[in-house]
Amino acid sequence: MKMKMSRTNMEDCSTKKRISCRRLGGYLRQQKGRLYIIRRCVVMLLCWHD
Repeated sequence: MKMKMSRTNMEDCSTKKRISCRRLGGYLRQQKGRLYIIRRCVVMLLCWHD
């Protein structure tokens, strides 16, 4: 009985870990996109001539 419970708990942990990894990946992708846009804006401002 005890072995079965611990196995279920491990499966729950791996599912939670997978979900939080996916969430983290989405967050990192979003931040990468924001940094790209900011970098492009800074380059445009630095290279802009009257």
